[in-house]
Amino acid sequence: MVKTGKLLRSLIRAGTRTAKLFAAAATPPPPRKPRKPRAAPASPAPPAGARVASAASAPVAAPGKWLSGHVPNATGQRMSYWLYLPNNRPEKGMPLVVMLHGCQQTATQFAQGTRMNLHAEKMGCAVLYPQQLVSSHPHRCWKWYDRATQEGGGDALTIIGIIQRVLTQYDIDRSRIYVAGISAGAGMANILALNYPQLFAAVGLHSGPVFGTGHNSLGALSVMKNGALGMGADIAAHVLLQRHGQFPGMPAILFQGESDNVVKSINQVQLTRQSLLLNRLSEPARVTQKRHYRLLDYYDGRKLLLRVAQVGKLEHAWSGGDPAFKFNDRAGPNASKMMLAFFARHRRV
Repeated sequence: MVKTGKLLRSLIRAGTRTAKLFAAAATPPPPRKPRKPRAAPASPAPPAGARVASAASAPVAAPGKWLSGHVPNATGQRMSYWLYLPNNRPEKGMPLVVMLHGCQQTATQFAQGTRMNLHAEKMGCAVLYPQQLVSSHPHRCWKWYDRATQEGGGDALTIIGIIQRVLTQYDIDRSRIYVAGISAGAGMANILALNYPQLFAAVGLHSGPVFGTGHNSLGALSVMKNGALGMGADIAAHVLLQRHGQFPGMPAILFQGESDNVVKSINQVQLTRQSLLLNRLSEPARVTQKRHYRLLDYYDGRKLLLRVAQVGKLEHAWSGGDPAFKFNDRAGPNASKMMLAFFARHRRV
């Protein structure tokens, strides 16, 4: 158990050193005219265990292979996944991006809405899309708020099993494995990255909840609206560091819409603080103001370890996505392209 009094005193001292680094993150960028995402038609799922996915479920215009499969979870149920293998492959191993959908999405809808396969094709990346079971959650939400899952168990173990299967079957560069997601998928992506830091080289979080809090469905709703209470975000980060011992750091890119009323932007502010602590960053942000968004970049020397994108007037939707699919907004910046560019800077040694 953590000795709370001693930990809180250390956090207060740490907070005075780091508060100025992320305070600017709470100030929204200039507004832009919002675009309402449209609801998506359902995408037909290929049969579980099929090696080549149904053409109807394949994202359009991506020229590579679109495969599917499944693995059993802890209760013996089949968790399906889809895998994109690019035609444009590097000679020595493909990078792999693991993409986790949000609530009320399927893996194929997420692939289509984000257009990630199109951008991955240009960079020679494979892309893996696990899909949450309806039997685990009626809206296909990943249970990022579950305490055992936050410690690397539950569905996190099943997703790790899917990744390990892909690593044994295809030519993947194990130093360049990345994980990203939106909303509940971002929460699960962060859990994977922080509990298995030797496997992942970087993480991308879009509209995601702060790590390590909630612990039940009602608590999760509170986190989405209010973030972690008190010093809960700091405590969660320090508990993780204590549990892992020699935590190697985790480069992160964080996207958030300032008009998101599902997962409020306070979560990005607290995720920023957690990332500063976990990556041991002490330099102030380098701020770049764009027309519709703002970037806060945090460096360790010349290495960019944390990029925070604040998008004015973006609601709960993937920035730069296909608005024909739910939870996607056509207006930029293009989150898929920017995440891949950020990932390309990092590899796990």
